[in-house]
Amino acid sequence: FSLLKSFTADHKPLMGEAPEVRGFFLGCGFNSAGMMLGGGCGKELAHWVIHGRPEKDMYGYDIRRFHRSLTSNNRWIRERSHESYAKNYSLVFPFDEPLASRNMRKDPLHKVLQDQGCVFQERHGWERPGWFSRDGSAPVLDYDYYGAYGISKNHNYKYSNLLSKEYTFDFPLHHDVIKDECLTCRNAVAVFNMSYFGKFYLTGPDARKAADWLFSADVNKPVGDGYYLAIGGAVAQHNWSHIQTVLQDSGFRCTLLDCSEDMGMISIQGPKSRALLQEVLDTDLSNEAFPFSTHKVVQAAGHQVRAMRLSFVGEMGWELHVPRDSCVPVYQAVVAAGAKHGVCNAGYRAIDSLSIEKGYRHWHADLRPDDTPLEAGLAFTCKMKSSIPFLGREALQAQRAQGLRRRLVCFTIDEKVPMFGLEAIFRNGQPVGHLRRAEYGFAINKTIGYGYIRSPDGGVVSPEFIKTGKFTLERMGMTYKAKAHLKSPFDPENKRVKGIY
Repeated sequence: FSLLKSFTADHKPLMGEAPEVRGFFLGCGFNSAGMMLGGGCGKELAHWVIHGRPEKDMYGYDIRRFHRSLTSNNRWIRERSHESYAKNYSLVFPFDEPLASRNMRKDPLHKVLQDQGCVFQERHGWERPGWFSRDGSAPVLDYDYYGAYGISKNHNYKYSNLLSKEYTFDFPLHHDVIKDECLTCRNAVAVFNMSYFGKFYLTGPDARKAADWLFSADVNKPVGDGYYLAIGGAVAQHNWSHIQTVLQDSGFRCTLLDCSEDMGMISIQGPKSRALLQEVLDTDLSNEAFPFSTHKVVQAAGHQVRAMRLSFVGEMGWELHVPRDSCVPVYQAVVAAGAKHGVCNAGYRAIDSLSIEKGYRHWHADLRPDDTPLEAGLAFTCKMKSSIPFLGREALQAQRAQGLRRRLVCFTIDEKVPMFGLEAIFRNGQPVGHLRRAEYGFAINKTIGYGYIRSPDGGVVSPEFIKTGKFTLERMGMTYKAKAHLKSPFDPENKRVKGIY
């Protein structure tokens, strides 16, 4: 038989509750694979409607993966759906990026970084820094529909050519560029533009009650007008919709304000970050005056910013949350002060490597909706020792009492072999799981992977079960001896983020 085929912007179905209309669920856009996916997706959608969430991990199909500004934009829909169809049978390489519907959302530093050779990635409509080319600017051009429909094809397209050189399942051509960005961060100081993050304010008379219920960590502290939330840009819409749903269903008198477009976020990380920023900020940055995991409103080169002493790369560092109009002068002041310290720009390819090296978790790789904080080694983020109720507390208490049937484990291998995730994990010759995420760690000079493992007999996965096993990882039919780690292989005592070098 023959019928019209629907293709979506990322070649995946559209499922779940529409963010705009409570109670309206989607189950469409199956990209000519409806007969293959229909049974399982139908079962999960039914569970979703009845229980408010699917039973399995359906995040990749969840309509909330798209920002609301994109789903109402005809150009974005038209271009991305065309490219989705055009690449229907193409191989999917680890570092590929779309050429369609680009430059939809640009932060204040976009032009400045583009001129310095930034090779951008697209996430949630944002152009975010991927890495920095040594060969100058590589701007993203308007979509050419691959030369179809009488549209002139982009020739000598530098950005597209750079992407094509990354089409490999080996170490990519620019592996050494990422290495330099990572090691500069580890040994000196690097600047990361993280402005694509979602930035929300939770305010209102019930803000504290709502935060206690929404967040597993203990945030029951003195609060002024509310809470400031900085959320990974690729999941901002999903988080926004989830929080709004909980606020409505629980009847909390709160307002969630989205200030993502109004602010930038500049992260300065590395052992020399304090020396650099002490010349830019008007406050004492010593451990005593500005300890780890605290924040202050300060002046940066004459501009008011919120400085947070945090890190997602495992180094001493600060994030500067900056009003949009102040981003460029603050960035320029940071770079100028950092020149004598060997500062460099770095992108998200470096963050991916640095974060896995330190053991920091990534959403929808290390963490999915069907994982729990206990399984992921994040029990410290849950206020289980308090009596404060929070969403999911009972499930965690029950799981802790029963024992964990799976755990997230870090693996390293000595061979210089690239891995990207989905590689099989074997314990004593028996399959026990697969890697969720893998990157090369340049400071420890090893491939690192994280994956959840189970016991073949379905029993409890204890630390002893991990310590006593002999593990191997399989990549493309080849097996490699792997070492399992219960702590991060890099700075396991967590000293560097505290400024102890």
